[in-house]
Amino acid sequence: MINVVRYSQIVGLVTVDSSTSSRLGAVEEVWLDDSGRIAYLSGVTGYLPLEQVARIGTSAVSTYGHLVVNAPMELYRLHRLAVRSPAGEPLGWVEDYLFDWHTGEIVAYILAGAIADAFGERAVLLPGDVQAIAAETVIIREDAKARLSSEADGLKGFLSEKSHQVRHLVQVIGDRLHDLIAPHDRPEAVRVKIKMVSDELTSSGEHDRHVLQEATDFLHEQWHHLQQSISRASSRAKVALDSAWQHFTGKA
Repeated sequence: MINVVRYSQIVGLVTVDSSTSSRLGAVEEVWLDDSGRIAYLSGVTGYLPLEQVARIGTSAVSTYGHLVVNAPMELYRLHRLAVRSPAGEPLGWVEDYLFDWHTGEIVAYILAGAIADAFGERAVLLPGDVQAIAAETVIIREDAKARLSSEADGLKGFLSEKSHQVRHLVQVIGDRLHDLIAPHDRPEAVRVKIKMVSDELTSSGEHDRHVLQEATDFLHEQWHHLQQSISRASSRAKVALDSAWQHFTGKA
């Protein structure tokens, strides 16, 4: 999936206002709201609504302007949260997790502790096996342990698990495709456009061919998610700008 990132990959990244190129400080924490979705990033300057994020790259988070707010109510920190059975038995903790920064949806939990012993040090839990999330604990379903998997098996297909170089080139190709791919394009057309941009980058001689091929193959497999991401980008920008306008003027 194109827009999925690990918690551990985003914490520590510098945040940059894309309209002025000014730095807003590093991301220190990621927060869930009471719906169970990621809603805010936070740092020394305050809380940044996820809808204000324009891009999460390999070295920085860019935003639609400079909008930070005071600490909202009822937020939860998922990292290191205890994991328990429905009966309250302690099983381990959330060591890391993956989420879609376009939607805030958590797509995988990476658990550590006794629950992960059979998989080495970490095990992957899918969202469907989470019964509830509260301020101090994640409660998993009674039979969830039977469906755990290793990181290698459970996180296949996610861009976040590719190398830094591959993730960077996926971003480069995606940027170049932004004005080329339309919502109504058929799969064959999307793949042709991906190959066209990839061939242009290959001919430049500026990129490792093997890394570029891996990035291209990933986008060919994920063409539908790429198309969705490009289609969603303009609406996200509008929502972000509307929210900023409301925040600064108090007008709807």
